[in-house]
Amino acid sequence: MAEIGETLRDARMRARIDISEIEAQTKIRAKYLRAIENEEWDLLPGPTYVKSFLRTYAEALGLDARALVEEYKLRHERLSDDQLRPIGPPGTAAKGGRSRAPSGGPPRLLVVGVIVALILVTLGVLGSLGGDDDEPALTTAQTTETEPRTTTTQRTTTTPREQAPARPRAVRLQIIPTGEVYVCLVAAGGRTLVPGVVLQAGEATDTFRSTRFRMNLGNGNVRLRINGTEREVPASSSGIGYTITRNGRTDLPEGERPDCA
Repeated sequence: MAEIGETLRDARMRARIDISEIEAQTKIRAKYLRAIENEEWDLLPGPTYVKSFLRTYAEALGLDARALVEEYKLRHERLSDDQLRPIGPPGTAAKGGRSRAPSGGPPRLLVVGVIVALILVTLGVLGSLGGDDDEPALTTAQTTETEPRTTTTQRTTTTPREQAPARPRAVRLQIIPTGEVYVCLVAAGGRTLVPGVVLQAGEATDTFRSTRFRMNLGNGNVRLRINGTEREVPASSSGIGYTITRNGRTDLPEGERPDCA
């Protein structure tokens, strides 16, 4: 397969489209478009931006965006330490592949014997208590005469209605960029609300409503308006991930952040 940048450049040249036209159409700066064509990936803001820019550029030229993104992942993305770790049989340790020695304790047969002995002693005690014939047991007739009769009204009981489980309370969210920032936002159920785009300062999103949000931000150039209250995001030049529910905002590890590419 041809190089990724060469494929994009050839398609643009064949269509006789200047790079400034692509810049106006995709809102991606010309210097980043040239970096993609030259495959100078280090000049782009980060891996998250690379995949988003690459997909947007390919779609603008009518190319197969998914194929180019997958080609980039195959050639240039490195596997994490967890993915490179060899898979061992259950019970092996992380280093050297040695099995963990079983913990000390009494032999299994000894434990079983003690339990059986306790059961036999318990049965013997119960048998001795049940064999006492000093007091005769009440017959069925005697039991019926001794117990008071219960009327139909007394036997009727009311069963309380089962309460339906309470629905999770929804939360309102709006993302307000303070500078250039990549945004990927997914609601509960996996519904994509912001499909991995680069927003500029002043390009606030709509106000979304869901019981749960997961987001992936390229940097900290945003403010979050949650239920009408604005929340600051710590300044960061690398990716940030959050889960937002009615109970508040929690950080998302990198491996659990949504990927809109």
